[in-house]
Amino acid sequence: MTSAYNFLAAWQLFPEKGTYEKGDRPKSGYFQITSSENKNELVVNNSWVTLENVSFGAKYDIVVDDSFQDFYDKEFATHVRGKVLSSILMEIIFEKNDEVVLEVHHEIQPNGYLKITQTGRKEDGNNYTNTEFYHKQMSVLPYSASVSGAVIKPTQEGVIRHKVLTAMEEQTNMQLDQIRKQVELLALQAQEIQSRKELSMIVYSAKLTFQPVIGQIYHLYENHDSSYMISMVSPNEWGRGLKSFKQHTAKVQLLADHTWKEII
Repeated sequence: MTSAYNFLAAWQLFPEKGTYEKGDRPKSGYFQITSSENKNELVVNNSWVTLENVSFGAKYDIVVDDSFQDFYDKEFATHVRGKVLSSILMEIIFEKNDEVVLEVHHEIQPNGYLKITQTGRKEDGNNYTNTEFYHKQMSVLPYSASVSGAVIKPTQEGVIRHKVLTAMEEQTNMQLDQIRKQVELLALQAQEIQSRKELSMIVYSAKLTFQPVIGQIYHLYENHDSSYMISMVSPNEWGRGLKSFKQHTAKVQLLADHTWKEII
């Protein structure tokens, strides 16, 4: 069982990364492989949740020596055989009456992700390929899941667990959404403060012949020598005198914290 060591873990599904030619994209999924007590078998335990919030699960043992074994769900498959091809490749094949009904290939990617590719045949006789990607969990969960599971029977335990997981997911998503909105607001506030700071540096470097009043609107002009000047006179009020400036830069207002804000 040493060759299967890299697969002995709990994996969490990336729903958005997979491609599905058969079935709908799942909402979430977990997949776990452990070794049995006698160390000669692998225990495959998987479950997933559909977009309609229906929980499915399956669990079976398999000896990965490329030999045929009886499969417990005769409606789906009569036999199953598995083989570890290398430290990063493993395949499990399900057969019914000497005909392959599903091939599941497991491949550990260079980035550490687990890629599971399922190939089988639809009810209309056409072939299909589903591809899923998982990332390894830091600790082994008491359950795990995969849409690649051959058996798709709802379990009462899975439904009960899913209700708890759904409530947890909704609460944490709501909290994360609140934090995200707070972070976005803080980012906007920081950007506004930075803009006021940059404008204030220009204003305080400008020529000023009077004491500005908080809340009052002023006009910032750039001279032909690239210096600046603050004036209470708007561009429309200068008349021909406006030509003595290179350009009208901004209409500004002095705030209570002594920073300057551009008025659009």
